[in-house]
Amino acid sequence: MDESGERKRKSFSGTTKAEVNKKMTEYITAFNDSIIESQETKKRLKDSMQNWLEVFKFPSVERTTYDRYECTAKNQIYPYIGDKVVGDIKSADIKKLLNDKMNEGYAYTTVKKVHNVLNEYFRYLTQQEYIDRNPMISAPMIKKSNFLAAQDKENLPTSETITVFTPEEIKIFKDEAFSTFSNGKRKYQQAAAYILMLNTGLRTGEVLGLINSDIDLENRVMHLNRGVKEISKRDGVTAEKGREIKVGKLKSATSKRDVPLNDTAIEMILDLRKEFYLGDNSPLIPDENGNFTRPVNFRKRYYRILKAAGIETKGLHSLRHTFATNLVNGIKQADGSGSRLARTYNL
Repeated sequence: MDESGERKRKSFSGTTKAEVNKKMTEYITAFNDSIIESQETKKRLKDSMQNWLEVFKFPSVERTTYDRYECTAKNQIYPYIGDKVVGDIKSADIKKLLNDKMNEGYAYTTVKKVHNVLNEYFRYLTQQEYIDRNPMISAPMIKKSNFLAAQDKENLPTSETITVFTPEEIKIFKDEAFSTFSNGKRKYQQAAAYILMLNTGLRTGEVLGLINSDIDLENRVMHLNRGVKEISKRDGVTAEKGREIKVGKLKSATSKRDVPLNDTAIEMILDLRKEFYLGDNSPLIPDENGNFTRPVNFRKRYYRILKAAGIETKGLHSLRHTFATNLVNGIKQADGSGSRLARTYNL
């Protein structure tokens, strides 16, 4: 059809019938592709990107990764350029989005996630030949040093941004964690879990994923086999209100490992079992219903201890950082012949 709706004839010629058929087939294929392309490029970005997320990303990534992708899209991308037509989006639109977020004081890591999602999405559009040119080519992520300078923040080396507990802070933290009310009842449930992390270097998901049968006190070792994560509740790919726990594989293949136990770690395990023990196949750190503890609740309890102890805010991962720092530094032997591993300390 032409612009007026009148039918137009398309003719093909060739020396053989096969040649003409080949030309017709190629034309029809190209014509159909152009229709698909025009339909995709005329969609709003939030409709096209959400379809990409649900069809291409959801089946191919971890649930926690997908939650992060979708959260970034819905909170950091759709409100800004979600109503723009895909085919109309230019590099300048993306650069403006990144610059606006930088100027609004968003963290570098947050803006980097925005850039990563947009980069993957437009790469998909280009690979599928829905668009001829990828606008991300002319919209690179802002250099971290320039980003932080624009926010009047110092670009510290990674080693200087990692927080660890000093020996004095460890003592203060332990005193508060095991403090009691006047009736002798402890103020904080399962406080020993945090000291266990401090003496083993376990991640939050790893320590919460432990069941009692993973622990071999006789041989002073624990076997890490699973981890606990929080994910969005979903009906298929559609997010519902609330969060739920997922118990599954660890962060990486090397995360599945055996961890040696020092005296303090063993003491903390016995303390946890004295407080709650529901059998060999139950979690070492159960919630009130005997199920795996939600990381958010475990984290909140930790922050309450920090606040009451008067210690500056440090993430739960600081316990792992502290363990690693002591592991690297070691302790000099009395005869001067090297250093012992941090697992021989009792923090």
